[in-house]
Amino acid sequence: MTGSRPKTSPLDALRPAAFGADPSGERMARIRRSPNFADGVFTNPVAASIAPSGSMLKFLPTYFKKEERASRAPAGNVPVHPTTLADLAEPPASGLRLTWMGHSSVLAEIDRRRVLFDPVWGQRCSPFAFVGPRRLHPAPVPLRELGRVDAVVISHDHYDHLDMPSVRALARTGTHFVVPLGIGAHLEHWGVPAERTTELDWRESAKIAGLTLTATPARHFCGRGLRNTQHTLWASWVVAGPEHRIFHSGDTGYFPGFAEIGAQYGPFDATMIQIGAYSDMWPDIHMTPEEGMRAHRDLQGASSGAPGEALEIGGAPGGVMLPIHWGTFNLAPHPWHEPAEGTVAAAERAGATVATPRPGQPFEPASPLPVDPWWRAVAVAPAGGWPLLAGVDRAGRPDLSGPAEEAVLQA
Repeated sequence: MTGSRPKTSPLDALRPAAFGADPSGERMARIRRSPNFADGVFTNPVAASIAPSGSMLKFLPTYFKKEERASRAPAGNVPVHPTTLADLAEPPASGLRLTWMGHSSVLAEIDRRRVLFDPVWGQRCSPFAFVGPRRLHPAPVPLRELGRVDAVVISHDHYDHLDMPSVRALARTGTHFVVPLGIGAHLEHWGVPAERTTELDWRESAKIAGLTLTATPARHFCGRGLRNTQHTLWASWVVAGPEHRIFHSGDTGYFPGFAEIGAQYGPFDATMIQIGAYSDMWPDIHMTPEEGMRAHRDLQGASSGAPGEALEIGGAPGGVMLPIHWGTFNLAPHPWHEPAEGTVAAAERAGATVATPRPGQPFEPASPLPVDPWWRAVAVAPAGGWPLLAGVDRAGRPDLSGPAEEAVLQA
């Protein structure tokens, strides 16, 4: 869709380029026609508070106590897999391979096509180079060495998902961008030609390089500048090829719509689910690990029980869950390792299959999965030590001798 540039004013010269641009003209007219746009803003499928809730005083100790600060970052160097172009040059034997690059950035190779989700290669998720959350590990492979991708998919316009330097670098490769409504204004502002951008509303689809990409609902919000006007949409994504289907959650709170997405577009060979950067201060817009596992099961057609209940044991359908949105940036008060630990524990309770690759480690969902708790070697250990995990020995290696005992591994 061709947009038109917003009206300018003398103050626009002072606006950082990374803020992007506000939708206007034909683009804004289409936004106003969206069934998901009401009273001048995009709305969530289920009501959600986007402002921090509760008393800030309750959370101040987490941010200022030395021991709490220490737990929110790795205590050592994150073991990044040394991904090379050669690793990715040979097509996946199964037709589907995922490479988690950190946070929500995932390279999906599906049915001989390559889709890059939420590419963030910048050092900070911020409009400024000198302030803002800094990467906790390097990007596994330089963006220029990643090779050509058929489509870049963006979930929403927050800085940890839409990175201006990464977009500009990818724009020079001639790839196509598929984004939620309104985000094309940012891309055009950064030099992406309008003809190489497809903007979709929820439940709209586009055909790119033989793949069908569908924007599906999510429970979140948007905004990059000083004003969060809710004029850009947020989305989760379904990508379907001739043989495989995958799902990327973007950022979202839990809501019943996951089951509807699964019923209409699933089941999925793999889901990429947000399980980090949650907090009691913003419970509606990010998922905890247990909520992420519930979403994964909903997407696969399994009953997950009511919110707050323990997940039922066993009976989980096929499909691998890849935890995303953790490990790369410090964006919430929980310990750095907690999203991964919580997801593995939820998967064990649910009888679900979860992959836990190091950043940059390619894997095929149809092949033996990376499952070792690698984060434990570089995290601040919790009080009482690490719990034993089924199928993992005390050194973190696959345990082929039988089920793990209910015990804890002392630090």
